Amino acid sequence: MYDKAGRESGLKKYIGDRAFYRMLGAVVIPVMLQNALSTFVNLLDNVMVGAVGTEQMSGVSIVNQLLFVFNLCLFGGMGGVGIFTAQYYGRKDREGIRNTFRFKMMLSVVLLLGGLGVFVFAGGDLVALFLHEGGETGDIALTQMYAGRYMRMMLWGLLPFAMQQAYASTLRECGETLLPMKAGIAAILLNLAGNWILIFGRFGAPAMGAEGAALATVISRWAECLIIVVWTHRHSGQMPFIRDAYRGLRVPLPLVKQIMLKGMPLLINELLWSSGTTAVNQCYSTRGLMAVAAMNISSTIANLFNILWISMGTAVSIIVGQQLGAGEFDRVRVTVRRLIAFSMALALAAGLVLFAAAPLFPRLYNTTDEVRALAVQLMRVTACAGMLYAFCHSAYFVLRSGGRTWITFLFDSAYLWVLKVPVTRLLISDAALQVAAVFALCEAIDFLKCAVGYILIKKGVWMRNIVD
Repeated sequence: MYDKAGRESGLKKYIGDRAFYRMLGAVVIPVMLQNALSTFVNLLDNVMVGAVGTEQMSGVSIVNQLLFVFNLCLFGGMGGVGIFTAQYYGRKDREGIRNTFRFKMMLSVVLLLGGLGVFVFAGGDLVALFLHEGGETGDIALTQMYAGRYMRMMLWGLLPFAMQQAYASTLRECGETLLPMKAGIAAILLNLAGNWILIFGRFGAPAMGAEGAALATVISRWAECLIIVVWTHRHSGQMPFIRDAYRGLRVPLPLVKQIMLKGMPLLINELLWSSGTTAVNQCYSTRGLMAVAAMNISSTIANLFNILWISMGTAVSIIVGQQLGAGEFDRVRVTVRRLIAFSMALALAAGLVLFAAAPLFPRLYNTTDEVRALAVQLMRVTACAGMLYAFCHSAYFVLRSGGRTWITFLFDSAYLWVLKVPVTRLLISDAALQVAAVFALCEAIDFLKCAVGYILIKKGVWMRNIVD
């Protein structure tokens, strides 16, 4: 259907042709498969640790929330530089890609040293923030002990993870999504086998519980890093940016200034957003280990369904970035509209399945009926809010692709710290409100974020080529 000006109207505005979905599939399916496998193994990992007991599961959950802040800082840093990489690739500028890769490697070292410093010297105090009396579920001292052991082991995996992110993100931005997917699959399978052997003590190995899960993760991260690094250097013909990438670490000063101005706000945003998310989870932990365990089960299961729209963020970033870099401004508006619509459709489908299947999953865990019941309620809230999450996620990556990083900072982190964290802390302090009710009210706040995102996208403030 078309309007009087010949423009598409109705639902057709949001639905692409076969060529559009082929292009989208080439980008998003490898990412989706890798994320699906990774999330599935994380689920099995979580279930295996949960089978050992509530304390080990809760300890692992707390540490992973803290490591989540480091991971998101790394993703934000790579993504901030990746805005330039994708647009350089769109204009076929090999030297520009090489310079952004060098910047990524240097940034990885800085973030690695900072992360190690925080976890080594303040890790125990951070874990203690999540341990509160409440209910009859779990032993706090035991949970803290398991968390400490798990964290110390996980620190050995930060180096390969940081290096792998610099390489894999550059490969994806240059159109090579299959290799990171294959390396991720190999690492996932290795992690799964290592979990089974080291958590439960198979084939003569000691039963290490949560610490075994950490060791398996570290081994798999080293393997994934080696696969990606070796492949990249052996295929320099396909990835010419790697040639002479280490001959010098010099990055042109004008590019450094541009990255610091337009890219590094993403790192700051991810730091504040991830720490804000962790602060929200810490609010729920004040209701005791019952809430910690239920939130862990809910988020782990929900992530298995959310990968559909989460993976779309990568597709939005790459496709929109490349079209902006090529100066295809008329085409990119249509692309954005259809990408967001497809992401929301995926979220709706996933949410319906999650809502119906929610009661089945907590049975996999060796925990109390109280924890299981709360986990079901939290999963159903997440299922209902899926389309809100999908729109906000896609809107964030659209704004980011055009280098509007200060706007994304306000859209993401300012919203979280100014509104969501204080509201969560206020509501959770009211003992009359159940945890699930507080969670539902706080997630509903995302309606406001969606409204702001819609206005910003409609105005086209993100439509910029930043590498000319």
